[in-house]
Amino acid sequence: MREFKSQFGFLTIAQNNDITDYLELAYQQALNVKATQKQNQFAVLVDADTAKLITDQHREIFDYIIEFSTDHAKNEHWKMSNEWQAFYLTPFKETIKLESDLLFTRDITHWLDGLRFRDICFSLHCKNLQSENITSSPYRKIFKENDLPDIYTGMYYFRFSQTSADFFRTVRDVYAGWDTVKNHLALINEPPTTDLAFAVAAKIIGTDVCTIPTLEFFNFVHLKPQIQGWNETQAVTDHANVEWQDNIVRINNRNQYYPVHYYEKGFVHATRRI
Repeated sequence: MREFKSQFGFLTIAQNNDITDYLELAYQQALNVKATQKQNQFAVLVDADTAKLITDQHREIFDYIIEFSTDHAKNEHWKMSNEWQAFYLTPFKETIKLESDLLFTRDITHWLDGLRFRDICFSLHCKNLQSENITSSPYRKIFKENDLPDIYTGMYYFRFSQTSADFFRTVRDVYAGWDTVKNHLALINEPPTTDLAFAVAAKIIGTDVCTIPTLEFFNFVHLKPQIQGWNETQAVTDHANVEWQDNIVRINNRNQYYPVHYYEKGFVHATRRI
């Protein structure tokens, strides 16, 4: 029987590449989780190279540091092929998995009451700065063309169960067989991004198994430029006035109460605290 260290916690993956220090993003995220969440156990999954960069400062904040025994993304620049291992390596019986460039502005652990209606749950759509649902994104044309569910993997919930095991095994198989998968769909030149690979798995398993359409609060604000109607070539801070006050981020004088998926990796250091 599998043993877990804790009932619930947050999990992210930090695998550095030559342009982004994901370990630093994970550290910022862990600090944010500790400051905002009533239940705030935090685990990070790292590869061998990133593990060498971990310091005592990191160890003071990360509750669990877990190294991949097999790094399926070793030869990738954007390291996405290890995402399915989250289920097998999490130290928690219940996990909210986060991309490392997402921050909370308030406690969301009461969301678990709704999330527990599924063994695994993804948010449908994302939100803009006005908290409006984005149901037609220029980044998601390939999803519409292939009738794939509009799920987002920036933040998702799963618990230890047979349903979750089946889902993550399917994700693993999608990554492993991507050449075959993309030939069956209109994905000839598409890499297996996390959102895309998980959407294919969700369609295979059944979207109703891993989403709750009425669970509207399980969502986040996505700062990708075209979602906000901004020019792709400019930074968020060129379009918006961004301020932090305590743990609330205010963008263009509007408090953001949903988690913020900031996307641009220098966002935290480029914004102003008041």
